[in-house]
Amino acid sequence: MVDDRLVVRWTAAQVARAVSRGEVTCEQVVRACLARIAQREPVVQAWHFLDADRTIAAARALDREAPHGPLHGVPFGAKDIIDSADMPTEYGTPIHAGHRPAKDAACIGLSRRAGAILLGKTVTTEFANVTPGKTRNPHDPARTPGGSSSGSAAAVADFMVPLALGTQTTGSVTRPSSFCGVFGYRPTYGDFRTAGVMEASGSLDTLGISARSVEDIALYRDVLAGVSPTPIEKPASKLHLGFCRPYYWERLAPSTQKLLEDAAERLARAGAQVAEWTLGEEFQACERAHKLISGFEMARNLTWELDHHAGRISDKLRFGRLKDGLECSYESYSEMRATCERLRARMDELMAPYDAVLAPAGDEAPVSDDPVPHPWVYMAWTIGHVPTITLPVFKGPSGMPVGLQVLARRFQDRRLFAVAQRVHEMLT
Repeated sequence: MVDDRLVVRWTAAQVARAVSRGEVTCEQVVRACLARIAQREPVVQAWHFLDADRTIAAARALDREAPHGPLHGVPFGAKDIIDSADMPTEYGTPIHAGHRPAKDAACIGLSRRAGAILLGKTVTTEFANVTPGKTRNPHDPARTPGGSSSGSAAAVADFMVPLALGTQTTGSVTRPSSFCGVFGYRPTYGDFRTAGVMEASGSLDTLGISARSVEDIALYRDVLAGVSPTPIEKPASKLHLGFCRPYYWERLAPSTQKLLEDAAERLARAGAQVAEWTLGEEFQACERAHKLISGFEMARNLTWELDHHAGRISDKLRFGRLKDGLECSYESYSEMRATCERLRARMDELMAPYDAVLAPAGDEAPVSDDPVPHPWVYMAWTIGHVPTITLPVFKGPSGMPVGLQVLARRFQDRRLFAVAQRVHEMLT
């Protein structure tokens, strides 16, 4: 029998292959994950809800069947703003304590159809926003894991589960994936169905994935798209990469700047064609646009909570983003949406000559409870609706993980997988 200490470190693809070959059972995989959680959860606190008995029963049911899906026997976690029929969904707030949805969100339904096993619900910040949950960074509990998909990234990083679903409205998959040292994927906007997922800002929201390899992300992406999995294609023999020093470059720590510059040089020495690429001053408008659009939409999405439970919403959210949103006029909101359309088209134009673009994923996780430091790192890419993968390839000055973002044009997600996998190989 395979040692459980090895099982929990497998990627999702490795788990699925081992189950299909009869090397492990679904129950053994689930029990190994639950044992790891029992050991580490008191420190990391990645989980909002777990039901070990139900999960083991689900694994035994799968063991009675022949493997029938690409994720057969693979445990996964889901951020606690994603509805699940057999587990509570509480949106990171006591306002919805005990809430039991009537059905699974589309992404959970598609995951189960593929044979995956929902292990539990991972911790989110309040309403997937700025007020932190209980999760700590698995590499240093004094540091934030990042948010808002805090528990999802921490659970994957700490070998509790090989895959986890998150969401992103600003940098809520990219940031915690970088801080915790895992692969994080935000798809082209609109590629994943969000039925059953709490909407924060519909103009910006996407589902996202935290995983242990680009292969896992590509596999899970096809599952969530409801299509047959396609192997990652081979990239062009000579990668043509843009190296981005965005308009916010000087706000980054000098150590982060050097990590990125060194990576660009290493890739060039390894045979890639790397050219300077600018995300210019015009994209500074993203910060105001993101603030007004996200605030306007979220304040209206939480109308019921504001009308009936305003006092139970944290001051940080209520007198921050929600206040900004309520004070934003419809005319300003519409103007910012038009600005985003213009910048989106401009980004497509600028990215067209490259296979992919390299960009910062932020500094290393600070010693803090703040789950959303340096939001400006992520705003332009989220507004641009472009796909991004965060690669865990760096260590910061304190030895903490620091990610590298690899981005592609809209609707070029499959190309992104090929390039990101090659870049990761070249840098590790």
